[in-house]
Amino acid sequence: MKILVTGGTGFIGSHTAVELQEQGFDVVIVDNLSNSTIEVLDNITKITGKRPVFEQFDLCDQSLTADFFRRHNDLAGIIHFAAYKAVGESVEKPLMYYRNNLQSLMNILEGMLANNINNLVFSSSCTVYGQPDELPVREESPIKEAFSPYGNTKQISEEIIRDTLKANPQLQAIALRYFNPIGAHPSALIGELPLGVPNNLMPFITQTAIGKRPVLRVFGNDYNTPDGTAIRDYIHVVDLAQAHVVALNRMIEKKMKKNYEIFNLGTGNGLTVLEVIHSFEKVSGVKLNYVFVDRRPGDVEKVWADTTFANQELGWKAQRSVDEMTLSAWRWELRLAGKLND
Repeated sequence: MKILVTGGTGFIGSHTAVELQEQGFDVVIVDNLSNSTIEVLDNITKITGKRPVFEQFDLCDQSLTADFFRRHNDLAGIIHFAAYKAVGESVEKPLMYYRNNLQSLMNILEGMLANNINNLVFSSSCTVYGQPDELPVREESPIKEAFSPYGNTKQISEEIIRDTLKANPQLQAIALRYFNPIGAHPSALIGELPLGVPNNLMPFITQTAIGKRPVLRVFGNDYNTPDGTAIRDYIHVVDLAQAHVVALNRMIEKKMKKNYEIFNLGTGNGLTVLEVIHSFEKVSGVKLNYVFVDRRPGDVEKVWADTTFANQELGWKAQRSVDEMTLSAWRWELRLAGKLND
């Protein structure tokens, strides 16, 4: 079966492409390489022994997207990652985020309808919950006003999918609201590779440890948390990638209870920024140079998942510990620097 992975050379997309190929799926990747490199394809091939089909174009281009779907009208499903994802950048450049994240989704849905492709796994986010009134967050928790344009694009995207499925009940979609993916593949051949200054914690940690960055900035130490730093639910990217394959199979095997389902993907355990830093220092043996700076616009204070529904319905559960996450991210950084000794 042939599966389209949009944004498939990116961080989560590349790990999902690996898991799909290892489960016997044929993978087609579409990516405009705006935040990834073509070398990722080589490393997916090294891991799996099979090279995905790759096309480079922007899914916001309606004619190119329609042409792609005409040529690949035998897709069994789509996993849609291709979106801008930096909270801080979205606050500074909201129109860029709305145009990219919403237009690409609508073009994909139009391609699905025109070519009788009925299965979509959508990469959503815990940002749709804003700052929740109660923790942990359940799928039924209220959708609060988004803290950032990025979070709002995920809320609107979910609404677009829901409304499209109401009008077209032959379609099926699963929105996976994930929390904070970190780590890297155990091979250290793929991992998180932000172009430019990282917006996420883990690459900032590893780049500081390796010497690419002089100091790690921790945004805020005056939150109402045990050590004053923000709390997130960090999940290993391989656990997350495997959940996408489970969700895809759920649709293909017609096991969905309704044609639109939503699942939280996390560990169910909240960790402060300092706890992640201390885990990294422990597994790497490197003392990090970090400083506290002002809170970052768009960041919530604390959020972590209630994963009960995903665990029960999908039969999936995050397996890897925070130490495994931080060590795998460090091994990936070492490999990039040519310093990995297996």
